[in-house]
Amino acid sequence: MSGGTDPVDPDRLAAATESAVAHLLSERTPAGHWVGELSTSALSTAVAAMALHQYQASGGRQPSVSSDALEHTEGSRPPLARLIDSACIWLLAHRNADGGWGDTVESKTNVSTTALCIATVSVWDAPTENRAKRDEVVADARRWFDAAGGFDAVVRRYGKDKTFSVPILTHCALAGLVPWSKVTALPFELATLPPRFYAAVRLPVVSYALPALIAIGQLRHVKQPSRNPALRGLRALAVPRTLDRLQSIQPSNGGFLEAAPLTGFVLMSLSAAGRADHPVARKCVEFLTGNVREDGSWPIDTNLATWVTTLAVGALGDDLPEAARPPIRDWLLGQQYREVHPYTRAAPGGWAWTDLPGGVPDADDTPGAILALNELRDESRDRQGAQDAFKPADAATLPDGRASREAIDAGVLWLLGLQNRDGGVPTFCRGWGALPFDRSAPDLTAHAVRALSAIDQPFAGRADRSPLDERVADESDGWRPGRAMTRMVHAYLRTTQRPDGSWLPLWFGNQHAPDDENPVYGTARVLAAFADCGLTDDPACVAGREFLLSVQNADGGWGGARDCPSSVEETALASEILLRLVPDRPEPWAGVRWLLERVEDGRWTVPSPIGFYFAKLWYHERLYPVIFTVQALRTARSAGTVRGGAAALRERGDGRHDGVSASAAV
Repeated sequence: MSGGTDPVDPDRLAAATESAVAHLLSERTPAGHWVGELSTSALSTAVAAMALHQYQASGGRQPSVSSDALEHTEGSRPPLARLIDSACIWLLAHRNADGGWGDTVESKTNVSTTALCIATVSVWDAPTENRAKRDEVVADARRWFDAAGGFDAVVRRYGKDKTFSVPILTHCALAGLVPWSKVTALPFELATLPPRFYAAVRLPVVSYALPALIAIGQLRHVKQPSRNPALRGLRALAVPRTLDRLQSIQPSNGGFLEAAPLTGFVLMSLSAAGRADHPVARKCVEFLTGNVREDGSWPIDTNLATWVTTLAVGALGDDLPEAARPPIRDWLLGQQYREVHPYTRAAPGGWAWTDLPGGVPDADDTPGAILALNELRDESRDRQGAQDAFKPADAATLPDGRASREAIDAGVLWLLGLQNRDGGVPTFCRGWGALPFDRSAPDLTAHAVRALSAIDQPFAGRADRSPLDERVADESDGWRPGRAMTRMVHAYLRTTQRPDGSWLPLWFGNQHAPDDENPVYGTARVLAAFADCGLTDDPACVAGREFLLSVQNADGGWGGARDCPSSVEETALASEILLRLVPDRPEPWAGVRWLLERVEDGRWTVPSPIGFYFAKLWYHERLYPVIFTVQALRTARSAGTVRGGAAALRERGDGRHDGVSASAAV
């Protein structure tokens, strides 16, 4: 690592921090929270266009469409045809130089997205002036795809997990590119079972993919029924009941998980199976036509409003103005699920990534909301640490203090109910199965540890007891959140640490790293949990810290792994946690200087595709580099210069950085 050991100029750091904070605050909506903007996706666009094509070809009713995307197309064609035209024109203009497509415009070409785009453009009934270009693009893309291994490579990419390989092959079979015999039959009849049995029957798709299991399974049954007459008859009988199940879990706006790909796969399957007039199909059309962007493309999901809001609150800390806090707190309280979720059957108490109907409570957004609500406590009181935030007196001094405390209590109970037997925390459903996106994950578990550590205190002495007090206090066996947190750290995080000291996240990757992994993100997130718990001298924490120090690039920044290009997101995350752990070391300050240069020249707001959506679909979020940079610079401002950082921390007397909550040790 290079970059020198010279101190960071405090005035330069202060100016950059002030500028970054102001930028993040300016990104709020009129309602006071953040929404952000997800990257446009070639994958989403291809799936949405194919779905609308199948719906139109199957005689589906033409909806009323009001979209700026129609401005790019010939006005005499029906509205759906014009949306398909606009989408395909966008795809032609946004392929990579090698002829294929990546998930985002910043992503490397991959076989999955290229297969989907080839299929969609191939069936496009293009206007005359676009046909020559269409044929040229398909031929170029097919050459890349075949050289990369073709459809066999698609199947190999996902292994035993059929969550995305089967939808891709279904999409391509509808275009005539693969025979239906290549599409694995999905046991949609199992969706007739009560949800409590889903984990036991080991479905070949992850928990969030139930709509695809039903719709694609039914289409495969229509196109190539089982040769077994008993199974064929069973599936025929299961069609009405599983359609009812599908309708019962469809959100009010029609968008499953707010995701164009999942909603599109459901729509194309129902339409091609002769059910374009089914209410589920019509609501899918409403969702897709209502979420197309003005350039004719679709994002991977509608938004991550709850997620980016909780991240922004944590990053801003004291720099979030007092007047801005009540609207955010009230908005977050309104996003908590108060009833059993109809889709995953999740208990009340969790939060999803979005405020829209298609969200599902999960184990990353729920800890984020708990931590954000804890941060949004009454700022007129001294910042005593999260363990003091909800003592009885606070209910009187906090506006809506009791509501905040009860929401946090319910969120804690939700997290406790999700913990797996291995001590870790999965995304949506406890014990659902062994597929990657249903297993426990270090980044999710670490986030849960941080949330539990923020309220890790017995409530027995509080005058205003809550459901949490009644359900988790057990004098004979200790306090349940504390026990759960101990298991998360000792039984799970320590055992999932890799030999080099790193941890791998579930929902983030790096396209430049081997196997698309992102150990820098994962390790930074887990180390934050150790730091919050006061376990900075723990051998696992020390090993993780040394891993981050060892993979810093020569320019002072970090990428997702050793020798990966430096990015704003990863540099900010690594610098911030290392400033908390080793403020006297030169490495985090070299990272700060790397960030300062980019804040000063404007490059700091350019996002990188480090996010994994479902089934490893790449995305980037416009606010990620902004939020992570704000948190890193604020931590640096608090820590002081490289030569005075430790002294500055000691002067605070609490061993913490400004804006970083203290917590009880495990």
